[in-house]
Amino acid sequence: DNDGHGTHTASIAAGRYVFPASTLGYARGVASGMAPKARLAAYKVCWVGGCFDSDILAAFDAAVADGVDVVSLSVGGAVVPYYLDAIAIGAFGATEAGIVVSASAGNGGPGGLSVTNVAPWMTTVGAGSMDRAFPANVRLGNGQVLDGVSVYGGPVLQSGKMYELVYAGATSYSASTCLDGSLDQAAVRGKIVVCDRGVNSRAAKGDVVHRAGAAGMVLANGAFDGEGLVADCHVLPATAVGAAAGEKLRKYIASSTPQKPATGTILFQGTHLGVHPAPVVAAFSARGPNPQSPETLKPDLIAPGLNILAAWPSGVGPAGIPSDGRRTEFNILSGTSMACPHVSGLAALLKAAHPTWSPAAIKSALMTTAYTRDNSNGTMTDESTGKVADVFDFGAGHVDPMRAMDPGLVYDIAPLDYLNFLCNLNYTEQNIRAITRRQADCRGARRAGHAGNLNYPSLSATFVADGAKARMRTHFIRTVTNVGGGRSAYRATVRAPEGCNVTVRPDRLAFRRDGQKLSFTVHVEAAARAKMEPGSSLVRSGALTWSDGRHAVVSPIVVTLQAPVQ
Repeated sequence: DNDGHGTHTASIAAGRYVFPASTLGYARGVASGMAPKARLAAYKVCWVGGCFDSDILAAFDAAVADGVDVVSLSVGGAVVPYYLDAIAIGAFGATEAGIVVSASAGNGGPGGLSVTNVAPWMTTVGAGSMDRAFPANVRLGNGQVLDGVSVYGGPVLQSGKMYELVYAGATSYSASTCLDGSLDQAAVRGKIVVCDRGVNSRAAKGDVVHRAGAAGMVLANGAFDGEGLVADCHVLPATAVGAAAGEKLRKYIASSTPQKPATGTILFQGTHLGVHPAPVVAAFSARGPNPQSPETLKPDLIAPGLNILAAWPSGVGPAGIPSDGRRTEFNILSGTSMACPHVSGLAALLKAAHPTWSPAAIKSALMTTAYTRDNSNGTMTDESTGKVADVFDFGAGHVDPMRAMDPGLVYDIAPLDYLNFLCNLNYTEQNIRAITRRQADCRGARRAGHAGNLNYPSLSATFVADGAKARMRTHFIRTVTNVGGGRSAYRATVRAPEGCNVTVRPDRLAFRRDGQKLSFTVHVEAAARAKMEPGSSLVRSGALTWSDGRHAVVSPIVVTLQAPVQ
């Protein structure tokens, strides 16, 4: 493991209990993976040259042959049709063998349509924050204090001293982003350099600034990055600030004069707990809708993926760059790569508690028990904007391990159901055979009606609002399996998306025994909008909840109105 990624993600899934654990003094405490007593197998698919389809497919086949229960895949690529997607093909074979496949949603956020690993037989995991932070604020000479984050653990800046601030944005683009060789050493020596995000890695910018002889660095977000912040183990005193703070910082420097230079310092405040609001959807977490099959909502859910402490290999410095000679047993990293193994480990715990559950049942339990409210009792927000997040940001919500153990009902899916889904996507027999590795028969798929009738724990409808119809309609057929133990009666309640009518028939399900399956139909009717710009879309979300007084089985409902391009 020459970059630490595999060690870090593996220990999140199944690392044993360790005390004391910390990164350079940050996040000190007891650390463990989600399933600390699970047995772990690692299959190497990534090399210096990349992660190759041949290795990914070989790893899936090896994992199936070895009899694993869960595959954790913190790897992703471009979104292509499922029959051209090596991860989707390998995951289908694993799912058919009864293996849960948990995959990272990707780090392409906060833009829409950025989610990857979107096949419905995989659990697609986005990233959220925890109620823990590592503040490292910038105090300016004019009295302003700008919020920042960092896990720098070396010698700090001189107490009480205000350092001159420099920003080379007016000089050149390469200097503004602190590319290698771009900084004038005489101009930055002993000062704090402001660097824009982009092009090279955050840690590499710190290395460039450090080698130029600067005293510190402030890494400033641009407009696209928004307010999303990631704490890094920089090789010099450094912090990261959001887009608004970055703009204030640049304006402050631009207004300085030789007689009155811009000054500031960085105040490292260690580890803070009990942060509000939390969780928030990480700015980098990839967003829906599903680019391949909008009938299935993606991501499925989110899990902790921002500033996560986990194990680290002995041969790599915590900054992850060759010049970093420091060594630590743990490191703090961010990404959906870190969120994915949280769900993988929880899937292993669910499999141990319910050994007969299928991969779809385990995913259903995780999704229908997820929560969407933060510790301030509001709907989770988007870190990049501070505004309320939606289903394309967090899917069904944030994973809730204890509730997932006893979901009450599950939406189960058999391999044949996925075959009907592929048929209803109008894939050819050759396309489907590339995924299933056997002859496809689509004659029975018509009974499934349409791709949205896959027995998924969420419901997603897309309507073309061309003005021809005042109201647009569709329906979803779903089947739930009673896993709550014995006799029970569930009633449906609906929070309909704005401007939509949603009815459930029947709205009461009476189960006589555990394992019994009952079906229902959800009818969705959306009103056409009079004024929509060509090519624009309008998204509204709601929820369907089945409750027996003890369990609440929640499925998100998302309705998208798409105006045609004229």
